[in-house]
Amino acid sequence: MKNLYLSNRFFILFGAIVGLFLLSFPISFLFPVAQTAFVLALAIVVADIILLFNKTVKVKVRRQVPKILSLGDVSKISISLKNESKQTLKLNIIDEVPVQFQLRDFNIDLTLESEEEQLVSYELRPVERGEYTFGVVNVFMESFLGLARRRYQHKYPMSFAVYPSIVQMKQFELKAFNQVSNQYGIKKMRRLGHSYEFEQIKNYVRGDDMRSINWKASSRHATLMVNQYEDERAQQVYCIIDKSRAMHMPFDGLSLMDYAINTTLVLSNIALQKFDRAGLLTFSDKIGTTIKADRKANQMNKILAALYKEKPRNLEANFELLYHSSRKLIKGRSLLILFTNFESQYALERVLPILRRINNLHLLVVVFFENTEVKEFAKKRVTTTEDIYLQTVAQKFISEKEQMVQKLKQYGVQAVLTSPADLSVNTINKYLELKSRGLI
Repeated sequence: MKNLYLSNRFFILFGAIVGLFLLSFPISFLFPVAQTAFVLALAIVVADIILLFNKTVKVKVRRQVPKILSLGDVSKISISLKNESKQTLKLNIIDEVPVQFQLRDFNIDLTLESEEEQLVSYELRPVERGEYTFGVVNVFMESFLGLARRRYQHKYPMSFAVYPSIVQMKQFELKAFNQVSNQYGIKKMRRLGHSYEFEQIKNYVRGDDMRSINWKASSRHATLMVNQYEDERAQQVYCIIDKSRAMHMPFDGLSLMDYAINTTLVLSNIALQKFDRAGLLTFSDKIGTTIKADRKANQMNKILAALYKEKPRNLEANFELLYHSSRKLIKGRSLLILFTNFESQYALERVLPILRRINNLHLLVVVFFENTEVKEFAKKRVTTTEDIYLQTVAQKFISEKEQMVQKLKQYGVQAVLTSPADLSVNTINKYLELKSRGLI
């Protein structure tokens, strides 16, 4: 019986009997008692095994996994169990979750009455893109005696691909187009100026801009008519992701590059919903993926498939190569949102001339990251001289990041300094701000 295991109760009972035999050597009248106890225990164990391996003992198992597992988002995994036997069973479930999670202490205990069905759930949060494979669901069954255990294996391997966060993409799509989206962090931007395309002439209603009154149409219809405008469409929006080692820094299990990948998917979807054309460019020491900005029906699928395959590189980013590639690949003035990271003023000044040259051709937004651990340490109350020194260095580091933003703005380059957790919100707000100001 390869699926037979002995429980802790059995070893406790066996240890008690062995102890009784040891005591029977100096105390002779205990020997018959020990023999009787041994025979009785053996009979109970055999009876327990017969109860467990009876043909009527059966547990129906089914694992339920969401169709899509999103990078960085919690997914709920459910296991349905039904006791189809005529006796109460104690179950211990060990699910073989994908190796990427490194869960070595997975363990769920429950008791099922006869013909009872239960649904148990647990949560997983993937922090790597790629293919995840679930293995066997192991169910260890015990009867009411609890001396032996029978293992039942539900062999139903399941493979799923973890893509950039489609969950976040859907959430931010709703927030960006919701009338109350400012409650969730997406700002509603006020239109500035009239850099919009003419849409139609309509009847004047209270609240319309008086400056938009079309006097010729009003005289013809003997009622006030106003010109209605809409946002300019078909503008090119490129997300550029730095894949170099500067983007390897982890935050809450994900690298900065993974946060940039999730935000790129979110922003590309919103740009397409705003009738703009979304494109993608990745680079490090060499140019990676290039997807020309477009509004075709399959554009989001192309971007999603490309982001799924992106791999980090352990070399420095070549911004000079990025400049030449952008001139060659990106035709016409476009909005370029560059996701990168600068940890020192020197790192920024080294590439600032190239960023300015790119900004002369396009509208460039440089998005880089706060070091949240340093920021939290700078706010802590310190008492020792060493901690005071370290906190001073941390505050200097934070101040240097803020100076980088001012330096970029000084040369006309748009900049966003954000924590990884707020990356999507702040990047979308910047896109909506630039669009509302008619800069793209």
